[in-house]
Amino acid sequence: MGDNMFIDEVKITVTAGNGGNGAVAWRREKYEPAGGPSGGDGGEGGSVIIVASDNIHTLMDYRYKRVYKAQNGEDGRKKNQFGAKGEDIILKVPVGTLVRDEETRNVIVDLRHKNDQYVIAKGGRGGKGNARYKTSTRQAPNFAQPGRKGENKEVILELKLIADVGLVGFPNVGKSSLLSIVSAAKPKISNYHFTTLEPNLGVVRLGDEQSFVMADIPGLIEGASEGVGLGHEFLRHIERTRILLHVLDISGSEGRDPLEDFDLINLELKNYGKKLENKRQIVFANKMDIPGAEENLERLKEKLEGTDIEIFSGSVIRHENLNDLLWYLWNIISDFDEEYDYETSDEIFVEEKAFEEPLTVDVVEGNYIVSGGDLEYLVDSINFEDNESVKYFQNMLIKKGVIELLEKSGIKDGENVIIEDIEFEFIS
Repeated sequence: MGDNMFIDEVKITVTAGNGGNGAVAWRREKYEPAGGPSGGDGGEGGSVIIVASDNIHTLMDYRYKRVYKAQNGEDGRKKNQFGAKGEDIILKVPVGTLVRDEETRNVIVDLRHKNDQYVIAKGGRGGKGNARYKTSTRQAPNFAQPGRKGENKEVILELKLIADVGLVGFPNVGKSSLLSIVSAAKPKISNYHFTTLEPNLGVVRLGDEQSFVMADIPGLIEGASEGVGLGHEFLRHIERTRILLHVLDISGSEGRDPLEDFDLINLELKNYGKKLENKRQIVFANKMDIPGAEENLERLKEKLEGTDIEIFSGSVIRHENLNDLLWYLWNIISDFDEEYDYETSDEIFVEEKAFEEPLTVDVVEGNYIVSGGDLEYLVDSINFEDNESVKYFQNMLIKKGVIELLEKSGIKDGENVIIEDIEFEFIS
């Protein structure tokens, strides 16, 4: 694959920012000689968010930059000041991008509509400052909680919308030549009437953030809509494009009438169904440098008078009038606000797993601080004045692996455990 060819799949590494550490600080006010804890919490790390944008049409940018890291949260400060949250990173991808887990190949999210977004790597939680650990029995906690690490993932971005512009037309009309000249694609250019099943794809780059994908769809023959020859494969690919560029050999150099060719292809589109005949269509009358072309162009203009089909004419081989055509196509694509819907294969499994912060134990100044998982929710749901509720809490700590984790961390009987805003002595 050449450096500038169509990129429909690319692997990237995303790392969310770490949470800031909680601060250990003390009040030093004039009228409070005893002071008190005043260390603020650390800020949350920035997240990496993937957003589907209709201004981007290729995954080209991700070919050159593969690693993305969000900003860390700031550490907490004195006077109960919290650290600032780390900035998120927004990764813009084309509409129709699947995000896969690199290891399992499972689909994490399917961004099929404009402005769909997903937090692909969540920032780490900020650590609690020592002000959070003051209790009636501990007036001067000399410890704080470190921030959590942000998520790190390797993911694959895969583009399912095959192209913005699909080239249609009979074989040998100049589609492959056009694609090779206006993009960096290197399609096989052959003089035969049956082409390969797979479309050739190329990126047409007009300027910064002004690129679109063009596909040379396999050549059509009569009867395609009935499954003859390459028929249904050809028409299935056309479904996955936004607009059609119909290339005609306007000179009729192979003894064919370009107007008949035009009608035949449009008949096939109509017969296939799925409203293919309603797709926006622009005609490029090619081979204007060959005798007979002018007369046929006039006939074509008469035929299409009163329709909304725009005609461009020129010569692919001589690069005549291609620039105007490309900018016209770009302007249509830029204004395209129709949501593109495509079918995903039956094999695709979208992961439903929500991000859950892993259980961790921080040993600080002889205190075992446990956080992560859904412990915050668990603590909030317990009535510590009720024996049955406390027993349930103890059982849940075993079930969730908290006790095992504490033992692995080296805790001994009688040492102090802190979970959220409760604390207790460990008894095995």
